[in-house]
Parts: sequence; structure tokens; C-alpha cells
Amino acid sequence: MPRFVALEPAVEGWQVDPERLAAAVTPKTAAVLMMSPAMPTGSVLGKAHWDALARALERSNAWLIYDAAMERIRFDDGERVHPAHVDGLAERTITVGAASKELRMIGWRVGWVVGPAEILRDINLVGLSNVVCQVGIAQEAVAAALSAPDADDDVAHATAIWKARCDAIVDQLAGYPVIRPDGGWSLLIDTVPLGLSAFEAAERLFERGRIAATPMTGWGPSGDRYVRLVFANEPLERFGDLRARFDEAWS
Repeated sequence: MPRFVALEPAVEGWQVDPERLAAAVTPKTAAVLMMSPAMPTGSVLGKAHWDALARALERSNAWLIYDAAMERIRFDDGERVHPAHVDGLAERTITVGAASKELRMIGWRVGWVVGPAEILRDINLVGLSNVVCQVGIAQEAVAAALSAPDADDDVAHATAIWKARCDAIVDQLAGYPVIRPDGGWSLLIDTVPLGLSAFEAAERLFERGRIAATPMTGWGPSGDRYVRLVFANEPLERFGDLRARFDEAWS
């Protein structure tokens, strides 16, 4: 059975105590799944989190499965730490990457796994049974995108655009229960202070404000209280009347 560790919303963004995170690891834990920045919250883990997890995973002899699909989409100035570079985690980290987020190649469905050789043999068998064979042209396209001379600059440019969109949304919705993300391309709004469920808020935003928001029901134990706004591909100029449309939705 999975065990969840809840993030706590705060003025400065999502927070989770490193020791509370580590305390969720028990002798029965086989693996811990983490993503940073996380989706849909945009929360980011720091070195203190990885250090605490390293100690806990060593005690339990468990794996860390790290979803790195968004790791370069960061809006904060904090230290960039890959868990495989942390003492005690290199031999336990299974890194899962994808072209869908940073490279914006969502429909190509190409990803990769990096980790210790002994576990990758088993992962290859799982992939063989579930994927069989990825489309060749998609693999070539992703390889070209990853190896392009301007690949890093491209991701940095895209991240700057996403940050500008995020800042615009947060500024426009000042006073609403918006939790600022530290990365990614989505943010959450707490619907409880608005007196609505996530489904009710999403419905009202769509019907009255002409805004598409996703109820987070099914995204974890606290998902029922949040709706998500995705700014992956929304032009910045379309945010000009966002506040007015939100106000109209609650009128």
C-alpha cells in the first residue's frame, strides 16, 4: 500500500519538512517515488530533503525512483541538486526522464531510465513486456532534440516564458488562494476558502469565467480541495483579463 506525505501550502509556496518526509520510510518500504519540480504543485526539493531520504533509504534498503521530467523547469534561485549526486543515493536512484515536459514533445511518448546496472536489467524486462518497441522516428527526433547545440539554451528560454506566465497569473490573482509554484508549468488554487469543492470551482470558472481549470480529485488524499491552472502553452497576452474573469466566476 502506498504511503503519502502531504505538502503544506505556505505564503512562500509548498513546503514539506525533510524529517517528516524521511519518517514515512519504514522497514517495509520498497521504493520512494519523488518528482522535483513536482506535478501539479511545482514544489521543489532541496539538498536537505535528499540528505534525509538518503539516511532513511539506507536504513530500509529501499530504492529512490526519481521523476526528472521537469528538473530544469525551475523558477527559484535555489541550488540544483540531482539525488544521484547525493552521498548514499547514487547506488539507490532510478532516474526516469522524458521528452514531454522540458522539450515540449508531449505526443512523441519517449522516455528513458538511468540507474544501477543490476536493477536496469529487471526494468528492461518490464519495458519489453509493456512497451515492446518505441517508434523509431520518435526516438530519432528526441535524440536530435537532446543533442542539439542549443538544447540547454532552448530549455532555459522556455523556462523563462513559463516563469513569466506564472508570475502574471499570481499577480493577477492576488487575494485568491493561489499557491505559487517553484517550477513546472501548472499551479494550484485552494477551493476550500472559496466555499466550493474542486468540481464546483472548476465548473463555475468554466461556465462563468470562461477559464478551463482541472479539479485535482484523484491526485492524492488532498486533491479534492484544489483546482489546477496549466500555463504550458497559453500566450501571455491572454492573461490580461484573467482577474476580471475570476471575479466574474465568483460574482
